[in-house]
Amino acid sequence: MNVYLTFDIEIWCNGWNQLDARFPAAFERYVYGRSPHGEFALPQTLSILDEHGLKGVFFVEPLFAARFGVDPLREVVGLIQARGHEVQLHLHPEWTDEALQPLLPNVTHKRQHLTYYDLQEQTALIGHGLRLLADAGAAPVTAFRSGSFAANRDTYRALAQQGLQVDSSLNRCHAVSGPDLRGSADLDQVSHIEGVQSLPVSVFRDGFGRLRPAQVGACSAAELRDAMDSAHRRGQREFVVVSHNFEMLQAGRTQPDWVVVRRFRALCAHLQREAERLPVRTLAHGIALSASTAPWQRAQARWGSTAWRIAEQLRRRWS
Repeated sequence: MNVYLTFDIEIWCNGWNQLDARFPAAFERYVYGRSPHGEFALPQTLSILDEHGLKGVFFVEPLFAARFGVDPLREVVGLIQARGHEVQLHLHPEWTDEALQPLLPNVTHKRQHLTYYDLQEQTALIGHGLRLLADAGAAPVTAFRSGSFAANRDTYRALAQQGLQVDSSLNRCHAVSGPDLRGSADLDQVSHIEGVQSLPVSVFRDGFGRLRPAQVGACSAAELRDAMDSAHRRGQREFVVVSHNFEMLQAGRTQPDWVVVRRFRALCAHLQREAERLPVRTLAHGIALSASTAPWQRAQARWGSTAWRIAEQLRRRWS
């Protein structure tokens, strides 16, 4: 079973007022996360991957560069590609109305999700994102993930028009993800939508029977191990883990969140040990994905693994 370690790389200024004054500090926090313990945003993510001989897929959000210029985006792309990891496209259309030069005509207010734009607008925004990444030195982009996992059928039509081969936007746990595709498309395993290969974020049942996405900051390491092992036993061919550049930081601070740091290290150590059974792949040009031929069964985590996550959260809250 192939495993994909995917990371959404985003920069936020904690509000939309005084963006130009806030951006330098926001860039430092979200990209580097410097603290007395080290740099626990993007650099630490890359280092842990490298220590374990793993490659990541980094979905980089570029529209902020339409406001602040391409140099900060080039810095992000350079950090990732210099370590041999893969840059793909991520879009948060919240930046559309903040661009110095209009990305779309007659944009008068903020629209949060890509699904709030029509086909022509989505196609244009994806094109802007691809051009910004190219200007920043990114290798040719072949895959996409929408911000907040917000995608609809028009998103796939737009991706096809822009020549992108793979989408990893669908996430069953988010209502804005594929609202017009539920019931007609597969939100759990590989499929083809409007000529684009869809590789959904993996979703498993936790120890209490609740659906949970395979996200580093939202699952215990044991839950992720259980989910991958369960998916493998049940014949699944692909397993997609998601994280962000800021998940190893405490909320609103630059101090490390040691709970998440330990989780990510444990996940990478497990994948290093299980490299033959659970090889970590990227979404390189020409990749051909295929769904399992076995009857679909959702992966399951054990009760104890979920209880451990809750204990971690309680200990973190009161420490």
